[in-house]
Amino acid sequence: MLLIPAIDLKDGHCVRLRQGEMADATVFSEVPADMARHWLDQGARRLHLVDLNGAFAGKPVNGKAIRAIVDEVGDDIPVQLGGGIRDLDTIERYLDEGITYVIIGTAAVKNPGLLHDACVAFPGHIIVGLDARDGKVAVDGWSKVTRHDVVDLAKKFEDYGVEAVIYTDIGRDGMLSGVNIDATVRLAQALRIPVIASGGVASLTDIEALCAIEDEGVSAAITGRAIYEGTLNFAAGQARADELAARAR
Repeated sequence: MLLIPAIDLKDGHCVRLRQGEMADATVFSEVPADMARHWLDQGARRLHLVDLNGAFAGKPVNGKAIRAIVDEVGDDIPVQLGGGIRDLDTIERYLDEGITYVIIGTAAVKNPGLLHDACVAFPGHIIVGLDARDGKVAVDGWSKVTRHDVVDLAKKFEDYGVEAVIYTDIGRDGMLSGVNIDATVRLAQALRIPVIASGGVASLTDIEALCAIEDEGVSAAITGRAIYEGTLNFAAGQARADELAARAR
C-alpha cells in the first residue's frame, strides 16, 4: 500500500480544504516546493498535486509552484497532477515539464472524448479522478453532482486505457472521518486497474483498513489534512503499510 502525500495549491501556497470549499482553506506552507522536499525526506514514493485554482478556472493557474515542486524532487519520485486540465496541449506540456501522471477529472466526465484521446496519445500516463457523493460523480470542483454512477463510469474509462482511478468520497475529504472502505472496495472489485483511495484518511487505523483491502485492487491512498495536522505520522504510516505487506507475502 503506497501512501501519497497531497499538496493542494491555492494562490501559490500549499493548503487544505474541507469538503472542497475554497473559502475554507488552511495554509500549511507558503513555499510548496519546501513541502515537497519535506515529504520526500519523510520517505514519500510519489506526490499528489492539485491545482485548486485551476480546477475552478478550468485552466492551469499554479504553474510556477508546480514547476518548482518538480524541480525540487527531480527524478527521485513520480509526481501526479490534477486540476484544470482540459486539453491535450496542457497534458503534453505537463508531461514535458516532468509530471509523471496527469489526472483528468471534470473533463473526463464532461468530455469523454478528451480522456480517450489522452489515453491513446499518452499511454501509461493518464489517471482519471472520480469524486463522488453517495455514489454519484461530482464535477466542477465538487460544486455539481451528476447522475453518473461512479462504478459504471469507471468501467467505461477503464476500457479507454486509463492507468488507474483515484476515488474520492467528497463527504469525507478533509474531515478526518475515516475512509469509505465499503464504497472503495465496491469500485475496486468492479475494475481490473488499480484504485487509489482518497478522502478521510486520518490515522494508522485507516492505513490498516486499507491494507486489508489491497488484494481487492486498492493500490494506494492519498493523504492530506491528517499528515499536516499530525493525526497521522506519514513515515510511520508508510512503515506500517510496508510491514503489513511483508506479512502478507
